[in-house]
Amino acid sequence: MKILVVGGGGREHAIIKAIRKNPAVDVIYALPGNGGIAADAVCVPVKATDIPGIVKFAMDAGVDYAVVAPDDPLALGCVDELEAVGVPCFGPRKNAAVIEASKAFSKELMRKYHIPTAQFKTFTDMKAATEYVERVGAPIVVKADGLALGKGVTVARTVAEAKTAIREMMEDGKFGASGSTVVIEEYLEGPEVSVLSFTDGNTVVPMVSSMDHKRAHDGDTGPNTGGMGTVAPNPYYTPEVAKRCMEEIFVPTIRAMNAEGRTFKGCLYFGLMLTADGPKVIEYNCRFGDPETQVVLPLLESDLLTVMRAVTEGRLSETEVKFSEKSACCVVLASKGYPVKYESGCPITLPKTGEGREIYVAGAESWDGRLLSHGGRVLGCVAVEDTLKDAVAGAYALAKSVQFDNGFMRRDIGKRALEARV
Repeated sequence: MKILVVGGGGREHAIIKAIRKNPAVDVIYALPGNGGIAADAVCVPVKATDIPGIVKFAMDAGVDYAVVAPDDPLALGCVDELEAVGVPCFGPRKNAAVIEASKAFSKELMRKYHIPTAQFKTFTDMKAATEYVERVGAPIVVKADGLALGKGVTVARTVAEAKTAIREMMEDGKFGASGSTVVIEEYLEGPEVSVLSFTDGNTVVPMVSSMDHKRAHDGDTGPNTGGMGTVAPNPYYTPEVAKRCMEEIFVPTIRAMNAEGRTFKGCLYFGLMLTADGPKVIEYNCRFGDPETQVVLPLLESDLLTVMRAVTEGRLSETEVKFSEKSACCVVLASKGYPVKYESGCPITLPKTGEGREIYVAGAESWDGRLLSHGGRVLGCVAVEDTLKDAVAGAYALAKSVQFDNGFMRRDIGKRALEARV
């Protein structure tokens, strides 16, 4: 089989490495891929948002199956266009990808179908949004409506901070058109949990839970990033919580999308807050999370491509999806200064990896036989072990063995999860 994977980050590298395990796979094309992915796939210099270019390549290369991984091409209708020329895909169509592409849509969906989430109001007028924040006070959460690379959320501890976030989004255009509408939510407290799920629009199969670390620096300080590390499973996600989430959130969401004529097929990500009143949805993503994928897929014992094709063909209920009982940790090595200002072009030397160890390349290019940094988040260093403690130690040992002088990492990935297990 000829497989096409749209995207070029650490998540895509993890997907590609998992798909490669299927013996029926002859070649994997990554569009655009990156310098590290090139070791596992044929990288083609077509941007993930160049939908006509992706479709043309798929037709010319005789691609048998495509995986559209990032949010932007999904929101642009990449799956619709590939399916229109006869290429089966893993990923939701455009009208279903809106569950992530518009936070206003997803919040209204949850309100209409009584899916637990934070109370909220949506604004297109900056003055009205500012007056609302002044009236209700802080802490409060300000979100850009559209896609913003995982950085369009401000948890404002003060009214002044919330007003600044509103101004940056709505007046300064920090996130472009994505910030022209903002969603302002009540502040929720409790442990956060990420749950990716396979769904074919009828059956929903949650994957192993995970815990992300969004802030740039230790102790959950500094600006929001795309994610500085993850662990799986999340110790706060107990069997009792999982049962409640399935009944109150997962299945109702799939049914709600069907009722709206927006059947979702692919990977639906549930970002959850476990509040004193029960689990509530913080956000939906219409695709595999990054860097959650880097700890979830190494624990998948079933064949990924087989599961993906079952999703596409509506056969998920007939397909085994099995995960290991082990634990995984991913420590992200990022360029110094990320997510604000950072340099690219710094040399990287990767160590050899053995069983239970993997390095996923998120932002690098190959130049004259060398690997050079190219982006904010550069590497995801992953370890799988019998215990979470050993997985965390293994991931850090692997990260420290990388030669990347311009890199930095958080030193407390997994700390909260380990404390929760005591």
